[in-house]
Amino acid sequence: MNIGELSRRTGASVRALRYYEECGLLAPERRPNGYREFDEPAVIAVRRIRILLSASLPTSVIAEILPCVVDETVVLAGTCPELRDGLARERNRITSEIDAMVEARDILDSLIGRPMVS
Repeated sequence: MNIGELSRRTGASVRALRYYEECGLLAPERRPNGYREFDEPAVIAVRRIRILLSASLPTSVIAEILPCVVDETVVLAGTCPELRDGLARERNRITSEIDAMVEARDILDSLIGRPMVS
């Protein structure tokens, strides 16, 4: 399928798909005319990439995760043992960012006189 069809099927913009390729997250074949040709597994890969990006994972981490995912029916089923430690570090980083944002929200609530939400 061409890049436009992949975009339609995944909801990712053509620009995003080109960026994923630039980052090594997608590796389409090239037609003789230079156009990209994506296969069916690219649809699943793009969906995974978008989920991982929404979890604030950098593309460098996603590039490490994708080769370790082999089960097409599960969003993520890591098969590389080294993957677990890296994902745990990313989860801890995200948790720290959430904690900092909650603290900032609580400060703002106190400044504007709203009750704090826990």
